[in-house]
Amino acid sequence: MTPALRIACRLRPLALGLLVLAALMLRPAAATEVQRVVSPGGIEAWLVEEHAVPVIAMDFGFAGGSAQDPEGKTGLANLLSGLLDEGAGDLDSATFQKALEDNSISMSFSAGRDVFYGSLKTLTANRDEAFRLLTLAVNEPRFDAEPIERMRAQIVAGIKANEKDPEELAFDLWYEAAFPDHPYGWRKEGSEASLAAVTAADLAGLRDRMFARRDLKVAVVGDIDAKTLAPLLDEVFGRLPADPDLVAVPEITPKAGARVESEIANPQTVIRFGGVGIKRDDPDFIPAYIANHILGGGSFSSRLYDEVREKRGLAYSVYTFLAPYDHAGAFVGGVATRSDRAGEAMQLIESELKRFAAEGPTEKELAEAKSFLVGSFALRFDTSQKISAQLLAFNLDNLGIDYINKRNALIEAVTIEDVKRAAKRVFGSGGLIVATVGPLAS
Repeated sequence: MTPALRIACRLRPLALGLLVLAALMLRPAAATEVQRVVSPGGIEAWLVEEHAVPVIAMDFGFAGGSAQDPEGKTGLANLLSGLLDEGAGDLDSATFQKALEDNSISMSFSAGRDVFYGSLKTLTANRDEAFRLLTLAVNEPRFDAEPIERMRAQIVAGIKANEKDPEELAFDLWYEAAFPDHPYGWRKEGSEASLAAVTAADLAGLRDRMFARRDLKVAVVGDIDAKTLAPLLDEVFGRLPADPDLVAVPEITPKAGARVESEIANPQTVIRFGGVGIKRDDPDFIPAYIANHILGGGSFSSRLYDEVREKRGLAYSVYTFLAPYDHAGAFVGGVATRSDRAGEAMQLIESELKRFAAEGPTEKELAEAKSFLVGSFALRFDTSQKISAQLLAFNLDNLGIDYINKRNALIEAVTIEDVKRAAKRVFGSGGLIVATVGPLAS
């Protein structure tokens, strides 16, 4: 069962309806104050108060993620994320899950490559119970045998399904080719063999190494004030050690020019392509973000969409996105097309990348991109969950508590020279990394 389905199953219909109504009623975070809350124990959170509806959303992240998986035990962090709410303290899995369901509490965890995430959503009336259960999950997970084996089996089933899914397989192959012998190239879900090697001690050990106060980031949105939130931060996170014990992850540059392919029976050929990008803290990141929107990130308005689909009908969709990690910067793109035209599609994409890197956008393209990116920014903040997630992302990227108010001005300040420079840096480095899944060319 997927995390989203598990969450939905835990919410009673009436409470779920209230949560949806609350989400729709919340005003955008850009129109509200973001407060810095510091607990008596020194734990910091960013808070947006919204008392119009009785809902609280909390998102938090620890440095670590799947990049901390030991070689030979890939998938460890992902498995851990599925087990923290499967029994904690004196509550076994069934009892813990019933407590969540009875109180209409949504709790979930996930492992990114560089960050281990947690999320809590609750009605205000059940706040104390929600934070009590979260405290147990963070500090006293049980890792009992039955839920470990159940979650392990579910993940293995998903891995086997992905091996037959050309879209998933193409992404996996691309990352393996781009980051060989590096944690970023490992599959976050692991493999059947690597998961079989994971023990309860491994799970507890990874939690102990990652869960610490130093690099913890927290965002809270909803029906709670700073005075009430501060002691709850200590309740949940105050017992954690000050510093994590993380394995150093080496810096890496995507391996330019790598080509991999996998032959499977499929009506189409799925292609993933990409190359060297830039990190989030690079001064050229925002110009590169705009450049990517113009080239392939703008969906129906992008250059690649116009050239590949509209003019030639080679594919239903084509896209690119920036992939900034803590220890690498990359850009990634994708397209699916008829197998007999895959070579033509890829040649066209490479040609457009080179042309865009050499010439950059037009003034009209830049103006339209800015207008869209500024105008659509508010859509990221139309629910409590979105606001909380965005605040956490800004905090993890060290963008500052006032970034919500500064972001659109930063977009507007970008010049065409800035975008041309960034486009050349990102899309003009050459040596595309390409992963192809489908019938092989004869």
